[in-house]
Amino acid sequence: MTTCNPLQVQAFNTADVAEQVRATPGWVQHYQQMSPGHFAGQIRYLDLQGVEVYEEQMNTRVEQNFSAPQGALAFCFDRSDNALYLLNEDSRNIWITPENYQEIAVVFGPEFVRQQGLDLAKLEGLFMTQLKGGQNALFSRWLSSILTKLSQPIDSKEKDALTRQLLEDCLFILDNARIGLDHGELQRRTEERTLMKRIGEWAADSPEETLNLLELSQVAGVSLRQLRQAFKAYTGMTPSQWLRLRRLNSAHRELLKCTPTQTTVAEVAMNWSFWHLGRFSNSYRSLFKELPSETLKRSPMA
Repeated sequence: MTTCNPLQVQAFNTADVAEQVRATPGWVQHYQQMSPGHFAGQIRYLDLQGVEVYEEQMNTRVEQNFSAPQGALAFCFDRSDNALYLLNEDSRNIWITPENYQEIAVVFGPEFVRQQGLDLAKLEGLFMTQLKGGQNALFSRWLSSILTKLSQPIDSKEKDALTRQLLEDCLFILDNARIGLDHGELQRRTEERTLMKRIGEWAADSPEETLNLLELSQVAGVSLRQLRQAFKAYTGMTPSQWLRLRRLNSAHRELLKCTPTQTTVAEVAMNWSFWHLGRFSNSYRSLFKELPSETLKRSPMA
């Protein structure tokens, strides 16, 4: 007799990038807010026991530094530009999303990947590459509708059929999206991705360390010109802007962790190399829509 196992789509509304990270289990990632406003996000998540479908929405620009779960293969559909991005555990990179970002992804877990005999080595060169295809938008809308409609119990045969369909559909869409790839452009993007991967690994491994522009180019192992080109392609901003926003996010995290009896706004500002308190407060308020003193007062520790 086949038993019915209710599959529950879980939904989380978040008010901070750190909450957004905690709502996506299994991923190694670090988020930083990169545009002004009170952050608001949402995660919808469905676990098919070996295959996961999740949908993410965020209202501000966010820098994501991440890698997929070990041994997994992820098909991520960026609904802002209808592109497919293929990810695995080695796809550590800096990714800055636009405002009002929406993404939906299918993540095939390591056991499922092994059972299906998928050879990830054959996909080398495609990871973190923008893959355009006519079916991308249609498929991502269908995935979103699955999360909306799937609210009643589903038995094991139906679940297995759905996971097989997801795999077949994702591989089919990948084959269509890789047709017509410009290999010269792919090589250039691969070199830029390698450069940004070095920076991403440094940022993930040293989240509280600060560097100047020259030191950052040394981390990347390239000239300042190459550094600026890669940042423009991947983030849409200069490396100097990125470093400044990184320091503002670090100050934000410190203010949230401390109480007014433990520190002052001036001390936190100087910890992150903001020597002009008025300019720091203005920049902070522009990004987070509140004064640093207000953040300190509303700390959970306060």
